[in-house]
Amino acid sequence: MALATVWTSGPWAAGIGAAVTTLSGLAAERMRPPGEAADPRAAGELLRTAAGRIPLLRQVDRPELAGAHPAEAPAAPPAYIRRDAEPGLRAALERNRFVLVVGESTAGKTRLAYEVARARYPRHAFVRPLSRSALPEALRIAGRRRRAVLWLDDLEDFLGAGGLGAAQLASLDRAVVIATMRVQEYRRYDAREESRLTGSDRDAWRAQRDLLHRAAVIRLPRHWSRAERGRAAAHQGDPRIGAALRAGERFGVAEVLAAGPELLAAWENAWAPGANPRGAAVVAAAVDCRRAGLRRPVSRAWLRELHAPYLAARGGGDLQPEPFAEAMDWACAAAYATSGLLIGNFGAGFTAFDYLLNAPGNGPVPDHLWRGLLPLVEPADAYDMGLVAHQEGRLARAVEALALASRGGVPGAELPLAIAIGDSGKPRRAAADLAGIAHRRAGRLGPRHPDTLAARHQLAFFVGESGNHLAAASQFAELLADVEEVLGPDHPDTLAARHQLAYFTGEGGDPRAAARQLEVLLTDRLRVHGAGHPQVLATRRSLIWFRPSEPAYAEAELGRLLAEAEASGGIGPDDPHTLAIRGSLAALAARAGRTAEAAEAWAELTADRTRVLGEDHPHVFYSRLEWARALLARDRAPEAAAVLTGALARAESVLEPGHRHLRTARELLTRTAGGDPAAGRGPAAGRAPVAGRDPAAGPGPSAGRAEGSRGASGPG
Repeated sequence: MALATVWTSGPWAAGIGAAVTTLSGLAAERMRPPGEAADPRAAGELLRTAAGRIPLLRQVDRPELAGAHPAEAPAAPPAYIRRDAEPGLRAALERNRFVLVVGESTAGKTRLAYEVARARYPRHAFVRPLSRSALPEALRIAGRRRRAVLWLDDLEDFLGAGGLGAAQLASLDRAVVIATMRVQEYRRYDAREESRLTGSDRDAWRAQRDLLHRAAVIRLPRHWSRAERGRAAAHQGDPRIGAALRAGERFGVAEVLAAGPELLAAWENAWAPGANPRGAAVVAAAVDCRRAGLRRPVSRAWLRELHAPYLAARGGGDLQPEPFAEAMDWACAAAYATSGLLIGNFGAGFTAFDYLLNAPGNGPVPDHLWRGLLPLVEPADAYDMGLVAHQEGRLARAVEALALASRGGVPGAELPLAIAIGDSGKPRRAAADLAGIAHRRAGRLGPRHPDTLAARHQLAFFVGESGNHLAAASQFAELLADVEEVLGPDHPDTLAARHQLAYFTGEGGDPRAAARQLEVLLTDRLRVHGAGHPQVLATRRSLIWFRPSEPAYAEAELGRLLAEAEASGGIGPDDPHTLAIRGSLAALAARAGRTAEAAEAWAELTADRTRVLGEDHPHVFYSRLEWARALLARDRAPEAAAVLTGALARAESVLEPGHRHLRTARELLTRTAGGDPAAGRGPAAGRAPVAGRDPAAGPGPSAGRAEGSRGASGPG
């Protein structure tokens, strides 16, 4: 029997995946093939026939059963339009057992993969887990079958704690793994991101990145080419395809077929008084749950609780909101006979339509969502959320979530937790925690195991961050010999250790030696990474800072570096490396006596860092201190005092006692009261950039990670 006739008779608004989850679980319990189900709950979360069997691909006769967004008029899906990427996908499947199609939401990733897989593997079992909890059962079944396709639509939902790993992938001797992934999620694992992440080579991010590197990646643009649109024109008798073509080239054909733009507009319009404002708030809560790093669906009860602050922020009762039940019906109802804004049902939970996740104007995930969601999730969910928060520079959130994961026994949570604690302004506590982690790993794994080396790297870093630069340089020198021998001279951790050794050498009072080390490192980084990589930019900035040169020459070099960073498509103006370069330029302006320019630059940088990182980030505190210092140099003590008072009040609640920012803030505040003109110069104001600490780096050595990233950047 065709699957569509069994499973898709219910409302399309509920989402095909949710309908399958509900109905197939009942059938699976009655008619499961012998020996195939170890966990009834997990079995119910696999795509199955009404008889409880894993279907063959030739039986999967609707693309929606593979996860494709439904299009209007569910009686028949639109004709498949051959994509330009199809030959590449076919060739990749000839060579690889793991293929990943990457593109934006509604680009047509799933439909392309489905059509190619169905044509190529009609007699293969189609093993599709419908949730991450079903992945172990899916792996077991796919591994037992002689011919199987393990289908992982939205691969990002199957990564992280308890998710797919390299060892599990390797255990699938014969199965083919076909996956899709939104490009925004895939970019989280770009090598450029490594400089801002928690970064041990056995930490979750690296493990997930290494898994993705095993895949043959096929990229699918959202906008259709002229040739693709020409092929679509042959089917414009279908009113859905005709309407998509008439939409012009602003949108992709698949995007319009899935009603992505219309759904986004419906969400925006629903906020109007008397429309569906409560429904819009429910959708906003679901969207931000996903953006906060939650990988699984959200229950109706959670949405009832989490949506209220969104509604209140828009006007609450003045918007004439509808009852909650009506709001849920509206959010789940199919728009233009396609998907709803929420996909799912009462039993399976609800997920926001992924087209909404990267909508223009989405600001940071609000604190009220984070505060409401974190107490509800499981430790494994908190681990995912903590890594996302750390990557985005939301350090207090990262600490809170990773602490929950660590208390819950999530493997590997203790290392990123210690790093997040240090990055948030508690380097001495981080160093103490990391000393224990390194000791335990050395005893269990040996002193030169990659996991132990990762812990030793972070320990050395936070020793330096605590103010002991010479001890940090000594530890990095010892570490470097082991890392280079174990991992090789071009491994990212080897290059990172060399960068930190140079940085702390310079901070410890030998900037000329640091510059010599950085010159050699720059040559190697260019060879390994290529020009324009964030780590190359960081090394260049460090070299400019420590190398003996005239201030005017250093300023010109930094100006060129800033222009490159801002123009780079992979970096851009809000990248931590770009912000660090701006800090270096502001510091040089102050040293050159251009105090008005410096004050304005630090004020702008403070605002931008606050917007990107949040007001409690140590780099934001540092920018405020330098802003106040520049104001003092302009004899604007009252303004400086106002900046310092606000900064000190927040810093005292975040940073550990005795932190250098606290000492500096109190010293400068005392000088504002006494009118001390030296306060505007500060301890570094009269020296050349080569003489010591890089003030643009932010809070000292942590800038060696480019605004708090993991130990790979040197002073910036």
